[in-house]
Amino acid sequence: MRGKPQKSRQTRALWQALLTGATLLTLALPTVAEPSASGEEPSAAGKEPSAASKEPSAAGNEPSAAGKEPSAAGKKPSLERQWETEGLRVPESVLYHEADGEPYLLVSEIDGEGAKADGKGGIAKLSVSGEILDQDWVRGLNAPKGMAVFRDTLYVADLDEVVAISLKTGQVDARMPVEGAVFLNDVAVDRSGKVYVSDTRTGKVHQIDREGEVTLFLEGLEDPNGLYAEGKTLYVGAGKTLLKVTPNGKQHTVATGFEAGIDGVEKIGTDEFLVTCWVGLVYHVNKGDVNRLMDTRDPRMNTADLGWNPDDGVAYIPTFFTNSVIAYRWR
Repeated sequence: MRGKPQKSRQTRALWQALLTGATLLTLALPTVAEPSASGEEPSAAGKEPSAASKEPSAAGNEPSAAGKEPSAAGKKPSLERQWETEGLRVPESVLYHEADGEPYLLVSEIDGEGAKADGKGGIAKLSVSGEILDQDWVRGLNAPKGMAVFRDTLYVADLDEVVAISLKTGQVDARMPVEGAVFLNDVAVDRSGKVYVSDTRTGKVHQIDREGEVTLFLEGLEDPNGLYAEGKTLYVGAGKTLLKVTPNGKQHTVATGFEAGIDGVEKIGTDEFLVTCWVGLVYHVNKGDVNRLMDTRDPRMNTADLGWNPDDGVAYIPTFFTNSVIAYRWR
């Protein structure tokens, strides 16, 4: 009988050893994560982040350029269509102007042939939202094209003369013939009141002083058309080149590479321009770089001498033979 208790003590000792070992083994095992809401085991991405994902890389804490919103400099410039006014009569040029806190648009209408003195042309007046306020604001011109304002006077290129019109009354105040002119095209006025007018057919730019005296300013240019004056500096679209001209007539090239002859020029920032070519091309020029924004050559829609609203960042483009003006917001 004594042999059995001895065996029981050995058995109890063995079970105690086994239980102790099992406890130690359990403590040594890693903790198993609870299943995710989907019932699946957490993926590697859901575990502790690797060293590479914990600390910012040498590039910094911000997301990479590909993951950010593009900066203003990185965005591709564009023109977003806003509205179109139809029913105009061969619109060639648009001028944005503001008087007594009221902005409006003036549109030169050839209303006939571009090189014919037929007395059918005139100036229409539109709101900045495209409503025709007065389509017959001025009539009795020939083939009016580019326009510019100095104080209360509107200057219009009209074939072989520059016409001065009162902004207050819409009446013609003066006609200034340009000797030898064939196809006067665009007008600009500098800060001193000197008027510049281009003649595309003769390759010249003429200057008219405050007394109405006409003198030759530039000659030998290739198809000069679009003009823009800033201070006493004149910008000239001559053929497929945009020039910067000093008061003494010295020329500097701003940009080249346009696909057709330049029509309208508007400066929209430091070393930054919007440029139209009559055939149906619109360009953005920034520090000499030329980038095409629009091509409406097929189907054909002309893009003539544009106007620019600096307050709202809107360009107004006359479509010439399509007989409309289209507004585009600059983006």
